[in-house]
Amino acid sequence: MKETPLSNCERRFLLRAIEEKKRLDGRQTYDYRNIRISFGTDYGCCIVELGKTRVLGQVSCELVAPKLNRATEGILFFNLELSQMAAPAFEPGRQSDLLVKLNRLLERCLRNSKCIDTESLCVVAGEKVWQIRVDLHLLNHDGNIIDAASIAAIVALCHFRRPDVSVQGDEVTLYTPEERDPVPLSIHHMPICVSFAFFQQGTYLLVDPNEREERVMDGLLVIAMNKHREICTIQSSGGIMLLKDQVLRCSKIAGVKVAEITELIQKALENDQKVRKEGGKFGFAESIANQRITAFKMEKASIDTSDVEEKAEEIIAEAEPPSEVVSKPVLWTPGTAQIGEGVENSWGDLEDSEKEDDDEGGSDEAIILDSIKMDTGIEVSDIGSQDAPIILSDSEEEEMIILEPDKNPKKIRTQTTGVKQEKAPNKKPVKRRKKKRAAN
Repeated sequence: MKETPLSNCERRFLLRAIEEKKRLDGRQTYDYRNIRISFGTDYGCCIVELGKTRVLGQVSCELVAPKLNRATEGILFFNLELSQMAAPAFEPGRQSDLLVKLNRLLERCLRNSKCIDTESLCVVAGEKVWQIRVDLHLLNHDGNIIDAASIAAIVALCHFRRPDVSVQGDEVTLYTPEERDPVPLSIHHMPICVSFAFFQQGTYLLVDPNEREERVMDGLLVIAMNKHREICTIQSSGGIMLLKDQVLRCSKIAGVKVAEITELIQKALENDQKVRKEGGKFGFAESIANQRITAFKMEKASIDTSDVEEKAEEIIAEAEPPSEVVSKPVLWTPGTAQIGEGVENSWGDLEDSEKEDDDEGGSDEAIILDSIKMDTGIEVSDIGSQDAPIILSDSEEEEMIILEPDKNPKKIRTQTTGVKQEKAPNKKPVKRRKKKRAAN
């Protein structure tokens, strides 16, 4: 999936803000974003957050045979992965040009600078050496991947502990952490990358560009330096021409930033070591800030329960007396109950108005029967006899309809083929009757 390109309006807005020495996140020209370092439960596992850019670093080790040309030196291996979880533009299973460039820059920064004593990783010359593997996973991409990755790699290496070994003759014994304390790596210095973005062909300069600023920049300069102001590597990309004064100016800024970041790393390592020695809680879960939706815990609130009875009595004394007690339910039939004064349910009773309507409806139905008898010539048997069925006969055809009798028959349906009758509402015959009376 390709990344969404910036519109011309966004591009012009960013460049105009940079010309006015303003940035979208409110930083100044030479300001870094906030750096946060958290450690996992295992040694050599850490997460570095540079603003919204997050990188997970994990260090592992194993005993392998050394290289033929360097029989007494250990092996360092660095691997950076860009997954789609960080940004949808990264394609899985394919090494992009950006990924190749970042891996090469990390190797030059950490391996070629000799920051780790590789000879101390040798167990048996020519036979067994330690291979240290540093895996870096980009969790979220918001610009300046190389700076966050270099910090995560050096922090993970400083935090890592390898198992202790002993050699007796040709036998190599590997001890577990319970048998012997793990051994830290021998680190000479801590090289850290600092990125500088150039705009308008080197006219404007920004430190630690974010993702949107990287899209509109013309060139990028990366300087890897330690706190002793020793340049470990330097790389320029983008095809812009930089003057000597610009490079010297960037190196001075990088020296100040590297000193601040190194101090932050050392404090984070000391705090983690102190917590582990004291037996406190540590790990990624403990580093999550409280008072958030994503927090796993919250601080316990103390509750004073010494005078609960006195407060309860005061509340009862000040409260209003309870209302009258509701009468017991009255059981009329099994499975039913009525709560209240014990009055019988009156839902089934008809009101006076409904009774009058029923009476009028009965008289109207009698009128309908008379009219049907006069018009169609249907003979109706005695309705008074409830036992015998009602038989309606038509003189024109031989169809017979038998209706089951009811106690109070209200409606009688007749079916004839010669005459079509429409069912009229109850109120219309009443009106006809009134009209006939008026005529009489």
